[in-house]
Amino acid sequence: MRAVRAGAAAAVCALGVATAIFVPAALDDQGDGAGSGRGRGEGSGVHPRAARTTAATTAEKCVRPEASLRPSSASGPAIQRIKNRKVDGHRLGKLIAGVDQNSYRWGYRDPATGDLTGFDIELVRAIAKDIFGDPDAVIYRAIPTSQRVKALQQGKVDIVVRTMTINCDRLKDVAFSTAYFKAGQQVLVPKGSSVTGYNTSLRGKKVCTAQGSTAEAELDKEKGGADDLGAIKVDPVPNQLDCLVRLQLGQVDAVITDNALAAGQAAQDPSVKLVGKPFTEEFYGVAMNKDDEDLVRRVNKVLEGYRSGGDNSPWMRAYRKWLAEDLGRTEENPAAPAPAYKD
Repeated sequence: MRAVRAGAAAAVCALGVATAIFVPAALDDQGDGAGSGRGRGEGSGVHPRAARTTAATTAEKCVRPEASLRPSSASGPAIQRIKNRKVDGHRLGKLIAGVDQNSYRWGYRDPATGDLTGFDIELVRAIAKDIFGDPDAVIYRAIPTSQRVKALQQGKVDIVVRTMTINCDRLKDVAFSTAYFKAGQQVLVPKGSSVTGYNTSLRGKKVCTAQGSTAEAELDKEKGGADDLGAIKVDPVPNQLDCLVRLQLGQVDAVITDNALAAGQAAQDPSVKLVGKPFTEEFYGVAMNKDDEDLVRRVNKVLEGYRSGGDNSPWMRAYRKWLAEDLGRTEENPAAPAPAYKD
């Protein structure tokens, strides 16, 4: 019990620093408005049944969502907008990246230095270096899971690098790079739990997910979802770490999240563990505004070099530094996913 309380206190402390983000106030409402009219149909006058039919048709056409645009180092309108962005009449000269700062190993604040660090942060720095010649030319914005798409549509960030799964539904709202990591949904429970995985052992158990996550979508499915398994789906929370806190406090019985994220959480708190096997296959990508085609191609060019070099590639060096201790070099994560292109 003492370990659980200590873990919960640590998690709450991590949540408490979520507002300490280095963003000039002048940027709060800045953006060119690209994509700001896109949403999920609120107030559109579209009948729900028609909306579901359209979504189903779109999903049928989306065969391989991880396929992206071919790489290019050309500087188009999006790159120029980023380079020429001004604040108070002065050129900013920085990339604005939406990240997490509460996901251990991926994007979190080093308690010793206060700096953001992790696997996703390494990738942001590589993109900034390519565009500006300086890996530190970044303004980080901490955004909750549920606000990732909106932040891009409203022009508040240029990119989102935040363990964000590429899928057909999200491709209606944002563009993605090629995949930079493969993960899968898995179940996180306290040690000693009777839950054995994503199966009927969840019957009658309270399950937590983050709002806007692929885990939430899995629980919402008509077949194989919460109702089918007999699980009790609780109200989604803004961030993955909020679920961990609920689990530590005994407010829920299980958390469903990406196994890559959950491995980091289990490393933080020895009172919890992953059970069962991943029951989905998901690819993380860098998300961008749908209109920023040249930026998508530029990021894919960065990823092309990031994956190159085998065991000495920047990707593998980052993997060994941040993830290997928790995930291991297993068959599920042997290397960076091979890129797929649609043009």
